[in-house]
Amino acid sequence: MMKKKKIVLRDTGAHEHSAGDGHDHGGSCCDSQKNAKSSRIKQYTPAIISFVLLMSGILLDFFNVGFFKDWLRIVWYVAAYIPVGFPVMKQGWESILKGDFFTEFFLMSIATVGAFAIGEFPEGVAVMLFYTVGELFQHSAVTKARGNIKALLDVRPKSATVLRDGNPVSVAPESVKIGERIQVRVGEKVPLDGKLVSQKASLNTAAISGESKPSTILHGDKVYAGSINLDGVVEIVTTKEFKDSSIARILDMVQNATARKSKTELFIRKFAKIYTPIVVFLAIGLTLFPYFFVQDYIFSEWLYRALIFLVISCPCALVISIPLGYFGGLGAASRNGILFKGASFLDTITKINTLAMDKTGTMTKGVFKIKDIVVYSEDGSTNAPLTEQDFMHYLMAIEAQSTHPIAKAILDYKNDGEGHKAQDVFEVAGKGLIGTVDRKSVLAGNEALMLVNGIVVPEAARAVVESTVMVAIEGKFAGYVVIADELKEGAMEAVESIRKMGISKIVMLSGDKEAITQKVAGELHVDSAMGGLLPEDKLKEVERLKGVAGAKVAFIGDGINDAPVLAASDLGIAMGGLGSDVAIETADVIIQTDQPEKVVQAIAIGRSTRRIVWQNIGLAFGVKAIVLILGAGGVATMWEAVFADVGVALLAVLNAVRLQNMKWQ
Repeated sequence: MMKKKKIVLRDTGAHEHSAGDGHDHGGSCCDSQKNAKSSRIKQYTPAIISFVLLMSGILLDFFNVGFFKDWLRIVWYVAAYIPVGFPVMKQGWESILKGDFFTEFFLMSIATVGAFAIGEFPEGVAVMLFYTVGELFQHSAVTKARGNIKALLDVRPKSATVLRDGNPVSVAPESVKIGERIQVRVGEKVPLDGKLVSQKASLNTAAISGESKPSTILHGDKVYAGSINLDGVVEIVTTKEFKDSSIARILDMVQNATARKSKTELFIRKFAKIYTPIVVFLAIGLTLFPYFFVQDYIFSEWLYRALIFLVISCPCALVISIPLGYFGGLGAASRNGILFKGASFLDTITKINTLAMDKTGTMTKGVFKIKDIVVYSEDGSTNAPLTEQDFMHYLMAIEAQSTHPIAKAILDYKNDGEGHKAQDVFEVAGKGLIGTVDRKSVLAGNEALMLVNGIVVPEAARAVVESTVMVAIEGKFAGYVVIADELKEGAMEAVESIRKMGISKIVMLSGDKEAITQKVAGELHVDSAMGGLLPEDKLKEVERLKGVAGAKVAFIGDGINDAPVLAASDLGIAMGGLGSDVAIETADVIIQTDQPEKVVQAIAIGRSTRRIVWQNIGLAFGVKAIVLILGAGGVATMWEAVFADVGVALLAVLNAVRLQNMKWQ
């Protein structure tokens, strides 16, 4: 069986410098960097020693130096072999003691010792040296690939400054309770999720969202752990414990992502367990069986062919480069603000051909804003012209008494001059508000409020699809305000790009009104849309889509009401995962930046990962098959065997590393 290698990621020893922490970390940081450099030199030293001795021996052989023969030549090559061969033989022996015979360590040990036994000393050393060098390159590549994911661990805050009894106290983030006020200085990381108490803050959220542009956060807005404060000292009231914070959940998810193997990766590992012992027995047969069929049988010649066969058979290129490909894909996605919960979902996203999407908060901003203001010609009491400013003065005075999201959108209107004060305001449940502004009666609400109070509503106002706030002053219809959600930037381009990527069917499923849903769907040019859906209705519709022969359905949603559908679809994609606990728990892919175009990037990364993985599989099997046949026929030498094993593994590793350097626009 193949032994799964344990990749050890060494700590570089980098220390974080917090502004004003009062401690000097310079010496410690330098010491850590020196230790890391020393560790790397130590890691490569055995291979360097072996290489120098091998090349010296080959040169001495080439020039036929007189003293370099017999026992001295043997000792020289043994000395070249030990630095790289002993660690491999040791690992092979430890595996045998555990009952695991057929490892690459065992194959390399048998092949190289056999080469020494038949006098092929340089080739025996070369096989083990190149194998070791290949392992070092693979280790370096895997470390780099996992580094993109591991880098997220560096955003974990080390401490929190809590204001207790008016004094700042530095404590572990895990000990901070909900509702406590914390202080974050310039350059420090926000330790826990909370709400901003200060008037505003400028935060770098790149580590958790992939968004390089600093975000401006205002008083009362949400602040997420892991963000870096860029300007001034800010104060935050915590809303979650550290273990429940967005960054803690994301870190946990990322750390466990590589545990979910793709079907391709699992197949290759199972295949290697069967493939390796078969090749070992074939090598034994290749050594012994020709004795019965070949007249001029020479044991050493057929043993040499068998040893070549063993070296070629080592499935390192497959066992290392395929997981590395998926590591690279997960890392590239993470760097772009996309979190796959496992390598299996990198495969799944490549098979999607049907996309269902929520509307509000997914393709739209989910924030009400004034879209249009329509004012009728005159004041209901004075017959004087009613300007937009006057109209909004009346409406804002009434809506100032409400906490409804629509009222908030109206109050965001920039109105010049001094605001009016409303009196005797009361709410008519489900209809709107009635009050007095400047001793004039004002009604603000829906059509039902107007009709109940005998106000004639013009046909143009009744025909508006979006939400409207109608206003009557002194018993006469004065105008209306259209309140609507806005499409997210890039939403239309994202849908178009998704369609170009071969997604044959795109549908919109929304709980919003049918008319509004159809209007937004028309702007996005999706294939079909359904509005007025409850969560269970969305679930039924996705199940229906999945029932179509050959359909692979992805659903994009943004919150609690989408959780059942995210779980039921073949691939659940959560938009704005940082803001939705249920979405981040349920979905398979998290789009941290809340941008629709990131779905296009996720598909592109998945497809690139799968393409590179299959390129590596084809390369490894193709080259190995050719050289195995040549080796069995006595045409290939041990040098070709080295290329077929270590060389192909290195080519596969370099191919997989490309994922980390690709750019997805």
